[in-house]
Parts: sequence; structure tokens; C-alpha cells
Amino acid sequence: MLEHGPPLVGAEGSAEWTDRFRRRTVEPDQAVASVRSGSRVFIGSGCAEPTILVAALARRPDVHDVEVLHIMTVGEAPYIRAAPPDRFRHNAFFIGSNVREAVAEGVADYTPVFLSEIPDLFRSRRLRIDLALIAATPPDAHGYCSLGVSVDIVKSAVECADVVAAEMNPNMPRTHGTGFIHVQDIDFFVPVSAPIPEVPPPPPDEVSRRIGRHCASLIDHGATLQLGIGAIPNAVLENLKDKRDLGLHTEMVSDGAIDLIRSGVLNGRRKTLRPGKAVTSFCMGTRRLYDFVHDNPAFEFLPTEYVNDPWVIARNDRMVSVNAALQVDLTGQVCADSIGTRFYSGIGGQVDFIRGAARSKGGRSIIALPATAKGGRVSRIVPTLAQGAGVVTSRGDVHTVVTEYGIAELKGRSVRERALALLSVAHPDFRSDLLAAAKDRRLVSVDQIPWPEGGRPYPVELETRETFKDTEVFFRPIKPDDERLLREFFYSHTAETVYQRYHAPLKTLSARQVQELCTVDYDRHMAVAGFVREGEAWRMVAVGRYVVDRASAMAEFALAVHDELQGRGLGTYLFRRLIETARGRGVVGFVGYVLSDNVRMLNLIHQVGAPVQSTLEKGIYTISFRFADIPPSGA
Repeated sequence: MLEHGPPLVGAEGSAEWTDRFRRRTVEPDQAVASVRSGSRVFIGSGCAEPTILVAALARRPDVHDVEVLHIMTVGEAPYIRAAPPDRFRHNAFFIGSNVREAVAEGVADYTPVFLSEIPDLFRSRRLRIDLALIAATPPDAHGYCSLGVSVDIVKSAVECADVVAAEMNPNMPRTHGTGFIHVQDIDFFVPVSAPIPEVPPPPPDEVSRRIGRHCASLIDHGATLQLGIGAIPNAVLENLKDKRDLGLHTEMVSDGAIDLIRSGVLNGRRKTLRPGKAVTSFCMGTRRLYDFVHDNPAFEFLPTEYVNDPWVIARNDRMVSVNAALQVDLTGQVCADSIGTRFYSGIGGQVDFIRGAARSKGGRSIIALPATAKGGRVSRIVPTLAQGAGVVTSRGDVHTVVTEYGIAELKGRSVRERALALLSVAHPDFRSDLLAAAKDRRLVSVDQIPWPEGGRPYPVELETRETFKDTEVFFRPIKPDDERLLREFFYSHTAETVYQRYHAPLKTLSARQVQELCTVDYDRHMAVAGFVREGEAWRMVAVGRYVVDRASAMAEFALAVHDELQGRGLGTYLFRRLIETARGRGVVGFVGYVLSDNVRMLNLIHQVGAPVQSTLEKGIYTISFRFADIPPSGA
């Protein structure tokens, strides 16, 4: 910088800083006059792009090989097409739409880097900054300017640049946190009065809403969240209205957070790091958002090297990160910055937050993406990433993948289990080809049975939690990747329970049997399992299922409950849920086959409130009843 000095606070230094502010207030072209051939210029981020100064930079005459640095900006990028072509060379830390074509054509550069590590590039002088162009508020009574909507890497760029030029814009929100710069640390001031660029959040479509519901089901009361911008993050936020005491520790904030903060859902009360504060490094949205964060002490805008530091993130208990992807392969590798060989965006903060959430007590990371692209013509769940596609997040980092078709849990699971889980959340139109590719690569067994044709999407609406004598049980439809849990459930049975359930003294279940029990279409064949939490793992403790006979619209049912949980009402609850589900799908009644000495099951059936027809032959009751005879309130 041209001059240095300690911040001068209060009336004592007011004359000195106000005199500096007056003397250094210049026209835009004067503010960029220090740019020479070979200079490196940093431009402020996102919606805090100093557009007047950027335009002046692009007009700078007689310069060559000027490198322009920034993470994504939403304004114009006139330096990209400035003539002659050797005047400016852009270097993107994250590729936005205004520079994407230039990067693809090779006339601009992309530097892959974790967002948390960019400030160190400046401080270590690996990337020396000759001039930083930023936007800020006019100085307050003490000579401090706020960086407003983008503190992120701007704060470190200002601290490391040789020269700092700032647009003083009264429309910029004044944000709380550490994003303040004293007039003494700015070299040139350019007064402007222009609207701050706005990025209205896209309204969620039905696919995004389904993804949002799945993601929200994974977020517990008291969680701290990281979310980006876009239809899916907004859909997640829309589905959090029934949660309590959520917090924010996120690299960015968008409009979707406003209503949850005002309603008290996002209050940060249970945060273990900076409780009561919504921590972020920048925001992008509409004027409504900018007015909301203006002088709002509920927010702390802090630098990226703090907000995105995985070890800082991990200090938030119950940290949940939600990030996007372009492709996920069947082993869990995530591509998020390129489409094949074409760079599309950047690494950003995805890995920072995924690794931070992984180290958080009770934390979880989520990769959320639509199952298809290009109007449904292309699957985003793929056998292998496209040729040239980059792995942003390794398979070892990924915990959970969510599409509109459900939730794939990957943490701690084998490649075979991962492939089955990801197949189950792929679009049904692509599952057959994906399964064939998985068999070809030996990711799954060569005799793995195919997914049922014409089934329903995973019915997330059937997920419930109930407590039985102090034991909370999570009920959800069974999935193909539940094979291990189902085997463990089977082997936990006593010989008597096995005989009552299968009517045979089975010692084991074949691979085929397990696959058939786990691979259901949620239509003709429905199965709902109950799970209890053991640490971070789940244990299956109950399964109820039915299979429909299309000709009669009757369904054969079966039910099993772990021996140690019998007599608590769990079986009764699960049986009534099966009846309710079947009736809602057009089934007219149930038929079952029960051993004559299975008194618990016989009693359970007779409690449904409908006339029961039964016949006994060779020690087995054939029992049937019709749903029409059960009052709706009894379901």
C-alpha cells in the first residue's frame, strides 16, 4: 500500500483520516493509474464487484499481461474481451457465467484451490497483489468502512495488496463481524451510488422440493447448517420450518434464510461455536436480503480463512453441510467443477465444509443433486465420471448423496453397498444400464437382481419416528442397500422366531433371498423396517411387508419384531402402518399365514377391529380381513 498506519479511532484521529479521505477521493481512472504491464489486480467478490472501477481497469491504456484475479463475480467482465488480447489475462478461483466461455476457449485461466486456502496464497506472496479493487460503505464516524456483502477473501486481499482502491457506495449494507477497513488502509476512494447487484433465488421446482424434503429429514433439531444458493438449498430451507434451534455457519447466505430467522427457527441458540450468531463470509440475493443483513448484529461476516477452515467448522456440533455436484459415480466420487474436460465452476468451499462436518460431533455432509440433466436425457449418477472430469470430493469424504429418488448413505460402506445405494437413487430410466455397468466392473454381484420395473419413487412420506417404552424407533421403507442390516436382523432371531416368520427351520438366507427381500417396488411389494440408533449406526429391529395380488387386490403380509423389543407395541404400530399404507394404494385387504402357536401374531391381527376369517390346516392359520371393515380412525 502507498501509506500504512494504525487505525485511528474516535475524535483524536478524525481530522487526519478525514483529510486523507478528502485528498484520496479521485475519479475511477485515477484510482487504477498504478496498473502497469505485468501487474496483478484483484477484484472484489460476488455482488460486491466494484463495477465502476472494473470498467476503468478495462479502459487502462498501454498495458499488457495484466493478470486479473477473483472468485465468482456477478457483474460484467470487460477485461475478458479487451483488445488487443494480450492486455489482460483473467485467472478464476471459481468460474462464473461471465468468464466460463473464456476459460473454455483457453483465453482465461482457472486455479483449482480450496476456498479456505486462497488467503494464504496472498499472504505467502505466491500470488502477489499489486492492486485490489473493492466495494465498501462510506466511512463511519470513526473512519471505518464495511466490506458489506462480501468479506470472504476480500479482507485478506486488502491486507496484502500494495494498493487498494475502493468504491464508496452508500447502497452497500454495513455488516457486523470483522469486515471493516479503516480509511488509513485504503489508498483511493471513488464515490459511487449504484444499486448492489441482485441474484434472485430461483424458485424450487418439484424435483428440488423432493430433494429438499429428503435433505431436511436428515437435519436434526439444534443442527448448524451450511447451504449455498440455488433451487435445492432454498427447497431445503423451505422444509425446515418445523425444526428448532438451528444455526448457521456457512460461506454464504441467501434470501431463503430470512423467514427462518424471523420465525425463530434459525436462532443459533444451540450452536457450540459463536452461539446466537449466523456466521458467514458473504451473501448473494435480493435487496430484501441486503436490507436484512444491514447493521444486523445477528450476523457475523468473517473472512474465508476462518469460516471455511475445516477445524473451525468442526467446532460446531451437529454440523450439516449441503453441497451440489455435477456427477457422482457408483463408488461415490464427486465431480463438481467440470463437465468432462470442460471446467464449469470450481472447488469452492465444498471440501472445506464436507471435511469440517465429518469432524463435527454428530455432523453430516450431504451431496444433493437432481438424478438427471439435460431434460432427463442424461443421468448424473454414472458408472464412471466422464472422461476428463475432475474429482472434487473423494469417495472417502462422501457421507450421503441425495436425489429426488431418495437418500444414499455411503459413509463406512463397501463399494458394493455404495453402488447399490446410489443405484437406488438414480432415475429409474437409467438403473438397468447402471446395474449392467456395475456388474461389468464387479462393483456388485453378477447375479444382483434388477430393480423392479414401473415402481414408485422411494416414499419418504412413510418415514416416521415413534417411541416405545423409552426406545425411539425410526421407521422407513426398506432399500436395496439394506442387505447387511437385514442379514443381521435375521441372525439375531431365536430359532423359534425364525420358524414363526418363515415356517421353516432356516439357518441362513441365500444372497438371492436377501436381494428379493430388500429390492421392492413400493407399489406391489412394500416393506417398512424399524431401526434403532446405536452410536452413528442403525440396527434393524422390525420388518413388515406385503405383496399384492393384482387379480384380487388383496395383499399377503408378514411381520417380524426383534425378540428383545416384543411386547412394547412396536408390532401393533407397524402392522397398522402397513394397513394404512396398503389401503392408500388401493389394496382392499390382507391375507396371512400364521402358525397356530404364534399367539402374539394372532392377537395382533384380531386387534385391528375388523371381522377376521380364518381356517386352520396342518397347524397353520390362513387369516384374512378387509380394510373396508376397519374404521378409518383405527388405521
